[in-house]
Amino acid sequence: MSGEPYYRHDLALVHHEGFGSHAEACAPGILSLLQPVRDRDGLVVELGCGSGLLTRYLLDAGHRVIAADASPAMLQLAGEVVADADEIRRLTLPHDPIPAADAIVSIGHALSYLPDAASIDRALVMIARALRPGGVLAIDLCDLEWAATRIDQPSRGWLGEGWALVTEFSVPSPDRYVRQMATFIRSGDGSWRRDDERHDNVMIDTTLVPGLLAEQGVEARVEESFGDETLPAGLRAIIGRRPA
Repeated sequence: MSGEPYYRHDLALVHHEGFGSHAEACAPGILSLLQPVRDRDGLVVELGCGSGLLTRYLLDAGHRVIAADASPAMLQLAGEVVADADEIRRLTLPHDPIPAADAIVSIGHALSYLPDAASIDRALVMIARALRPGGVLAIDLCDLEWAATRIDQPSRGWLGEGWALVTEFSVPSPDRYVRQMATFIRSGDGSWRRDDERHDNVMIDTTLVPGLLAEQGVEARVEESFGDETLPAGLRAIIGRRPA
């Protein structure tokens, strides 16, 4: 979520059209965690909202939402998908301030896109400080296990209506996970255009996160899921609350 934005136009479109299963799986658990916030008509800030896949569930459940992301292409899609959000804004962590919120949510390991562990720590501190008394935290992060279980992961391809994606994976170090992606979009004349993106994710020891958040007055725990869903191996749910 910093530097040159990830998810340019073509990859943002492919992600929106072909990769909504994570938001669908996480939504019930997150909505359950956020029910007290909904009951008091609190404000939810969603970090790394992407095209608004989870945002749509939040809005349909009656939440007030500020949807934020660092990718202009994703925000353009979100403007179409969740135009009824309270606000859709560009926000790049750990530099831009986070609005004061009654809940902060983030899925798709958005913080793992930051350049290093220190930046992730800074972002977590910012998140904790933005959480109002009684506020709820629900985010996912890549643990070191994520990279450890994906060493020698074979390349993979996906094919959709008018698009294709081919991804190569690598683990250059225990705390780094790299995806080199080639996106193909079919034009109106039947030809295909290609765009390449490299995504570097930073792995952290998530067992240290509750201690970091506790220093900022937020009680948190590391879980295997937000509810009944099964998260990918190495992806952890960080669930917390600032006491009222």
